[in-house]
Amino acid sequence: MRILFVMDQRVDRGSIQSVSNYVRAGDKAGHEIALYGRTDPRFPTIRFSMAVGSFDYAVFLVESWRHWMSALRMPRILAEIPRQRRAIVDSDGMYNQIVSPDNYDRNYLYEQTRAEWFAHYQIVADKIFQPTFVPREPGVRKALFYGYDPSQLISAQASPAKAYDILCVGHNWWRWRQISGELLPAIERVRPQIGDIAFIGSWWDTIPAGAAELEVESAFGTDPEWLQRLRIQIKPSVSYTRVVNVMSTGRVNIMTQRPLFRELKLLTSKFFEIFSADTTPLVMLDPDHAEMVYGPAGRELALCDGIAEKLVDVLSRPKKYREIVDEVRKHLQRNHTYLNRVQELVAALQE
Repeated sequence: MRILFVMDQRVDRGSIQSVSNYVRAGDKAGHEIALYGRTDPRFPTIRFSMAVGSFDYAVFLVESWRHWMSALRMPRILAEIPRQRRAIVDSDGMYNQIVSPDNYDRNYLYEQTRAEWFAHYQIVADKIFQPTFVPREPGVRKALFYGYDPSQLISAQASPAKAYDILCVGHNWWRWRQISGELLPAIERVRPQIGDIAFIGSWWDTIPAGAAELEVESAFGTDPEWLQRLRIQIKPSVSYTRVVNVMSTGRVNIMTQRPLFRELKLLTSKFFEIFSADTTPLVMLDPDHAEMVYGPAGRELALCDGIAEKLVDVLSRPKKYREIVDEVRKHLQRNHTYLNRVQELVAALQE
């Protein structure tokens, strides 16, 4: 099967790492997978193609905004690949009714906007997938989409030197309430027992211009003085090709998730790439969700209660947690490799 992904291409965020893994896993499974566009040196691991008509299926990977789709040659794609052979991966949970956990994060502000998105989705594709075990909207199909690539696993011998006790690699997009309400108070309690800490990504110490006009200013909440007081270093985002190596410079890596995604139990690429790094991942999920994804050992890595004590325990007992992480990796290799994901996607497209 030949599958053409169509997406907004960003080198330091979104699902570009997953597309790279699909290309490689597809080759192993005998399927040709490419990304719509012209070859771009910023994406050295991606196969690009503009030959729309030579593909069996088009899969639109939609993250946050749909407006990028109007800038593509949509008429050509819609004309050359029939609707029944087009699918959408709704990775941000937009194909749902309005969801707003604690009236903070949300998929839509207004019902009219939601209706416009639904209408647009219906025009673009015949099938709508969501990367969750439990889709809510009738007609939406489960397609976990994101996965684990054991070939990217960095061994302790090949790992870069540890520069930080704690790392958080990701962008501050609807993360601040969880970070400020749960993580930072815990760090403050035990700060003398922790070495260097860094947050690597965008918007941790600044709110981007235009956020207020777009009514998303609250998505970028921050407190630079508090971060400085805790001696948390803020570093710029890195390319998808460097993410796993950068994570490996931390003894512990913390994965946060925006409240909307926690509510809908949406997976992202970060769920899995953090386990390719030479680190101890701690995931800010409830234990049941962690077990759903990572197996029973995943409960030990859920960072939800007693966070301060957990951080100290993980840093002081690396051997214990290395064994737990190894158990999770075995579970991921059995259930969540990109070869699994390719086979699942092919089956879903053929239904």
